[in-house]
Amino acid sequence: MSNILMCFPEGRHKALTMSYDDGRFADRRLVDIFNRYGLKGSFHINSGLLGTPDRVGADEVKTLYDGHEVSAHTLTHPTIARCPNEQIVHEIMEDRRHLERIVGYAVRGMSYPNGSYNRRIKEMLPGLGIEYARVVAGSGQFGMPDDFLEWQPTCHHNRELMKHAETFVSLHKKQYLYLMYVWGHSYEFDNDNNWGLMEQFGTYMGGHPDIWYCTNIEFVDYAKAFEGLKFAADLDFVYNPSALSVWLNVDGEIVEVKGGKQIKL
Repeated sequence: MSNILMCFPEGRHKALTMSYDDGRFADRRLVDIFNRYGLKGSFHINSGLLGTPDRVGADEVKTLYDGHEVSAHTLTHPTIARCPNEQIVHEIMEDRRHLERIVGYAVRGMSYPNGSYNRRIKEMLPGLGIEYARVVAGSGQFGMPDDFLEWQPTCHHNRELMKHAETFVSLHKKQYLYLMYVWGHSYEFDNDNNWGLMEQFGTYMGGHPDIWYCTNIEFVDYAKAFEGLKFAADLDFVYNPSALSVWLNVDGEIVEVKGGKQIKL
């Protein structure tokens, strides 16, 4: 029987994703940094606050975040663990509706406003079309998430970012998959006068052939595509019912299983 391991696209064993909240003007500078260094991010936006002071306007969202992910952050940023279910449904669904009209694709993820969530809210999210939700407490680790509705990042960018980056780059054991997940608010770079930190991070982290640079939802979709693979009982073939290609390490050989295809292993 073969030994089969999940890989990231093209056989990679590391992934990097970024996550920034609120849709502030400083996102313009942050997106420029991401684009220059080949990083990809998810931007969690309160659509009910678009165009208010220090927030980008609705007419800018689609162009500004092109190549990245626009994600939900509730309509008006309430502390939702204190809200009734009806208000939570309204805040999330209206945020999705407004953002989807702007960007033209389904908004399927979010970050919790004010880091506020509980079990009740998590249980509601699948019925509201939300497939992942990021929390604020960092893990300091690079492991695969086991609960996408309580997705812990590795770190906030002000919490030893470069130390984590150096550790991540040094990881070399290909029997493991590693994810580095960084979050924050772009206006914090203005407040702390430390834009140089993100420039340094981009210079250091960009262009590594063993790193997959992805948005939050791209990571979720890929993980679910792997979980959805249909293997023969003796592992001599596999069928991929998803639209995405999935890469496997089969006895040391990198194999692509294209969407909608069955292949021998």
